[in-house]
Amino acid sequence: MAFDRLRPNGVEFFIYRINSVFIDTHCHLDAAEFGDRQADIVGDAKATGVGHIIVPAVARSNFETVRELCERFPACLLACGIHPMYTDDAVPGDLDVLRDYLQQHRPVAIGEIGLDFFIDHYNRERQEYFFIEQLKLAREFDLPVLLHIRRAQDTILKHLRQIKVRGGIAHAFNGSRQQADEFIKLGFKLGFGGAMTYSRATRLRELAATLPLESIVLETDAPDIPPDFLERGLPNEPKYLPRIAQTLAELRGLPLEEVAHITSANVSSLFPEFPTTA
Repeated sequence: MAFDRLRPNGVEFFIYRINSVFIDTHCHLDAAEFGDRQADIVGDAKATGVGHIIVPAVARSNFETVRELCERFPACLLACGIHPMYTDDAVPGDLDVLRDYLQQHRPVAIGEIGLDFFIDHYNRERQEYFFIEQLKLAREFDLPVLLHIRRAQDTILKHLRQIKVRGGIAHAFNGSRQQADEFIKLGFKLGFGGAMTYSRATRLRELAATLPLESIVLETDAPDIPPDFLERGLPNEPKYLPRIAQTLAELRGLPLEEVAHITSANVSSLFPEFPTTA
């Protein structure tokens, strides 16, 4: 494995010369922070070896925006869901719109959905209602789910045991080893990204180093969760995923190409309609 170091616009990133491609399993390409730079963002990602980017919608209001982006850029794959932080403004009819999207556009996953108990003012009962109803849709359409989880690991697991789905990804995983093992038993992969690059994130790095590699997938959550090497104030982007993956490779004592191959195979095995080429 070799790489070239580039500094476009003064920002350093790497082009890895490897046979395997990376998959960014979580990127909000429609985020305001990106403005109208989507073509550059996707192009830079492909140049660094990122072959696919899963782009989750978070509310009825951006289903169409995300769908249009994924049509415009074939490397981008659509996921649709109602994010827990948007449920206070959601109405039950939004679930009917989601159902129509699942029937008409067949996204690769339902998401980003889940529970967020970190911020007190969000209505927990309302969050759980929309989460449960979306799990039912995932079961009905036999689609994996992309889970948003903050301080709600055990509650999420309770609902997953009650409503069996085909699995999915616990996005930005930050739970305990015991919780990780429970998600894996239920058919879930665990998403690791920029947070893993911080040396002070000792518990998270221990998980990244010791969990079965077959249970791990890579993500950026761009423009959020910037990695440690990114200059403060700059948005995260999919082009940084190979360098994030390098941290995982170092933690596990493995070649980067092996990490790329296995984590990408993990994604392909999880999503029934995932394309085999970029």
